[in-house]
Amino acid sequence: MATNLFDLEGKIALVTGASRGIGEATAKLLAEQGAYVLISSRKLQGCERVVDEIKAAGGKAEALACHIGNMEDIKSVFKRVHKQFKQLDILINNAATNPYFGHILDTDLAAFQKTLDVNIRGYFFMSVEAGKLMRQQRSGCIVNVASINALQPGTGQGVYSLSKAAVVNMTKAFAKECAQYNIRVNALLPGLTETKFAGALFEHKEIYERIIEHIPMQRHAQPQEMANAVLYLVADASSYMTGECLVIDGGWTACGGIME
Repeated sequence: MATNLFDLEGKIALVTGASRGIGEATAKLLAEQGAYVLISSRKLQGCERVVDEIKAAGGKAEALACHIGNMEDIKSVFKRVHKQFKQLDILINNAATNPYFGHILDTDLAAFQKTLDVNIRGYFFMSVEAGKLMRQQRSGCIVNVASINALQPGTGQGVYSLSKAAVVNMTKAFAKECAQYNIRVNALLPGLTETKFAGALFEHKEIYERIIEHIPMQRHAQPQEMANAVLYLVADASSYMTGECLVIDGGWTACGGIME
């Protein structure tokens, strides 16, 4: 009998930034595979919409408001997870921020701090809290959604790019120290994907066209294509994979990683 390497039945998954884009697509796909998915984002209303759609499709989910840039929110979410489920099998660190798009020399302190609080500190302590639960159960998967900007900074995206480079190193650090507890930690590095978050790139026609010129597949990605990769990273199909960065970019890095 063939084994379903993507079966997530009985798994508890927490997806941040799940009210739209890659997070929403990922949450829905994990639910389709049998996981009970905790839909998390800053605003509860958006999360509840995703939960309703998952339930309508026959899946299991509930909404949790959490701003990962706020340490109290992180503590509150994991207190609830521990009390209600006493386990966490999957964490998808997807929520991120990029409040400033412009020349790096004009970056102000507020934008710099907000970016680091969410994209680095938020990912770090979400992983710490999830890891503590996973250590108790001696199993778990963490996926950090980074960006190809971690490999080559995008013009006008200096602070965002450096925060995603930190996420790559963070992924390797957690993977190295948590493997002994059977916790796997990997990163997804999406290329240009059609989401509201990437709206600034789509709104600047000249920048968008220059990017597309350097993507061998000559198109941008859809959130579902990133969700498919996340499923692989949390499923038994990737059981011997940890500390790695899965680049899904239509061949952009194969062309030298030129990003405007």
